[in-house]
Amino acid sequence: MNLRSTLLSTLMSACLAATALTAPFASAQSAAPRLTQSQAGYYRLHVGEAEVIALSDGSIGLDTQLLQTPDRQAVAAVLRQAHLASPLDTSVNAYLVKWAGRLILVDAGTGVLFGPTLNKLPASLRAVGIVPEQITDILVTHIHTDHTGGLMDGSRRVYPNAVVHLEQREIAFWLDPKNEAKAAAEKRAFFVQARASVEPYVRAGQILTFDGATEIFPGLRSVPAPGHTPGHTFYRLSSQGSRITFWGDVLHVAEVQLQDPSVTIDYDIDPLAAAAQRKLAFAEAAEQGDLVAPAHMAFPGVGHLRRDGAAYRWLPIPYVNDAVAATR
Repeated sequence: MNLRSTLLSTLMSACLAATALTAPFASAQSAAPRLTQSQAGYYRLHVGEAEVIALSDGSIGLDTQLLQTPDRQAVAAVLRQAHLASPLDTSVNAYLVKWAGRLILVDAGTGVLFGPTLNKLPASLRAVGIVPEQITDILVTHIHTDHTGGLMDGSRRVYPNAVVHLEQREIAFWLDPKNEAKAAAEKRAFFVQARASVEPYVRAGQILTFDGATEIFPGLRSVPAPGHTPGHTFYRLSSQGSRITFWGDVLHVAEVQLQDPSVTIDYDIDPLAAAAQRKLAFAEAAEQGDLVAPAHMAFPGVGHLRRDGAAYRWLPIPYVNDAVAATR
């Protein structure tokens, strides 16, 4: 098979994978009303000396039938109380960290793989004056398509100058054909898309793996959080006594899972471990008072947790717009 045929085969496989992965969202996209213009796709804050910018890749409908719980009535009651109904408009967030002279992206969005309401991360970056070629590092929380699909645009690497940091168990799991063969048929598309999104960076020598809890840069560490995927990882930035932890997929439906952290989702590879990590992360965030930034909390997705009996409350950061206005 020549190079052109290989590329066409890879792209066709990626398209088939995208169709399979977006199937649970198809009715959501057609049912929910859509805006005719884009929203602002970024929000700035400071964590000590670091500038952190929340970046929107867009939003998509999520069917709450994907939640794994024996008590569907409780889920329906929580959604009613929150004035929500399934499918939920779910944010896909990434985060840019300006730190130690580097431009560090936490997760890379979906690319074109989850439909026309997403793939806004490159535009959100441009809106804050950054082009993808300037990104020096990408910290991947895990290799699900909505976190790594945006690494590629067809056969083109979107971030040609970035080092992609990945937990070694994560990349080993998704690029192993034996694991794909053992996976349920409806989940094999994740493996196809992992290859399409990550392997080009492997071939280009742009992947740097780490093992568990590791200092990626001074003041920025990985925190193992396996369960959702085998190498699912948080990243914690500390500066001048302030901390923020980028949570990846610790939760998907905040209104439900904050009330009952034991509720898992169909995408969890190890549901018991995912629930245990969520309970641990929630308790730690509430006790320590750190900022947290999940990938699927309503944009900009940054806030604190407060314990409320056996449940938790989300306290979003206040909107701040205190930059000094430019004079004419």
